[in-house]
Amino acid sequence: MQLKAAIAHAKRYPHKKVHMGELIISPKAYEANDRETNLVISPYSILDCTGSIHIGPWCNIGPRTRIYTHDTIHMGRRPLFELEETLGVLWQDKYIGADVWIHDGSIVLYQVTHIPDGVVLGAGSVLTKIPGPYEIWAGNPAKKIGERTEADLQTIRQIVEQKGFSLEDIP
Repeated sequence: MQLKAAIAHAKRYPHKKVHMGELIISPKAYEANDRETNLVISPYSILDCTGSIHIGPWCNIGPRTRIYTHDTIHMGRRPLFELEETLGVLWQDKYIGADVWIHDGSIVLYQVTHIPDGVVLGAGSVLTKIPGPYEIWAGNPAKKIGERTEADLQTIRQIVEQKGFSLEDIP
């Protein structure tokens, strides 16, 4: 029920007179044994469904994230608002693969038609290009800053168990 409530708040149809897409959640998002779903759509995110958006399982859409499926026509010298009223907007669908994390305050622009499996988009980033699978992108405009590589559970445990900075360490 939490996912349905989050979707109800996040889904928008800003150009329903031009086109009204669907929000498609992968059925695999509901195949989690110990929870309602393995998908998170955080509060205050906006999913522009002028075009359709498919979201795969194990994804995390962070708070204040915006995912756009439309864009204004930016050609010529006529007023953009007049063009939009007369001709509408550009729109296209968007595919978000499995295990994609789009962190807090990020923006995914219209031209990004798909986000492959395993992509991580850093907080506050503006994604303007299609990343490769399991790449880590950040910045404005977002650029590739790393990759998610294979790691055994023991290595991951060692990293998690490392002592981090603590205020108690300050003399």
